[in-house]
Amino acid sequence: MRAEGSRLSAALKQMQRHPTIPFGATVLVAMVAMAIFAPLLGTIDPTATSLARRLREPSAQFLFGTDMLGRDLYSRVLYGARISLLVGFSVAVLSSIGGLFLGLIAGFIKRVDVVVMRIMDGLMSIPSMLLAIALMALTKGSVINVIVALTIVEIPRVTRLVRSTVLSLREQPYVEAAIAAGASTPRIIVRHILPNSLSPLIVQATYICAAAMVTEAVLSFIGAGTPPITPSWGNIMAEGRTLWQLKFYIVLIPAAFLSATVLAVNLLGDGLRDALDPRRIY
Repeated sequence: MRAEGSRLSAALKQMQRHPTIPFGATVLVAMVAMAIFAPLLGTIDPTATSLARRLREPSAQFLFGTDMLGRDLYSRVLYGARISLLVGFSVAVLSSIGGLFLGLIAGFIKRVDVVVMRIMDGLMSIPSMLLAIALMALTKGSVINVIVALTIVEIPRVTRLVRSTVLSLREQPYVEAAIAAGASTPRIIVRHILPNSLSPLIVQATYICAAAMVTEAVLSFIGAGTPPITPSWGNIMAEGRTLWQLKFYIVLIPAAFLSATVLAVNLLGDGLRDALDPRRIY
């Protein structure tokens, strides 16, 4: 217990010293707060149209201007953060849980390993974007279906990561001692394997979150993601691409918010990777 407490304390100190963690966390928290409190930030109905105010320039009344249907771009961008963050966080959590479960079983039970990893290899042989598009083509466009499709795409990568971690942990003396002492497989997994698999999984989850947000925007941009009426960053950019030369800000503003959010998540992931690396803690 003392060793685990000392390791945790050293990791927390390493996080505080790492410059990218506070910066990435600050930007990400700001985006989450913007999404949660969007109704309180002077927004209006992001789906309300008005041909009388279409294609207005940015002004005090319309901070980011309006689109070709007269919808307030400021409101659509703020509400669009909800879609991107919901997809990113949901895919990261669901794929981590699914990949952790499959990876633990595959890494510790050899008979299951062959079956699980062949399925994972088959899924990974298909480019992730093509697989996501194919899965979305089988269903109707919705946020839930996007989350499910992207989760299926990301689970094989998490499974391989967890499996490789488990295979290395199985050779550790404390695991071999537990096996020799007659400890059951579930007890060994929960007590010895699982806690030591969480650090790389947490780091991988941040990268999955960033990748999911980008993929969701791409799917919406090409019309294979969320419905066009849904105010997502990908949909906003898709609707503004025909007006790029006249009203470039319709594409630039949501793209800037998406880039800032993805950068923040990646910086947070890079910092956690270094801070949780046992070779760097001491």
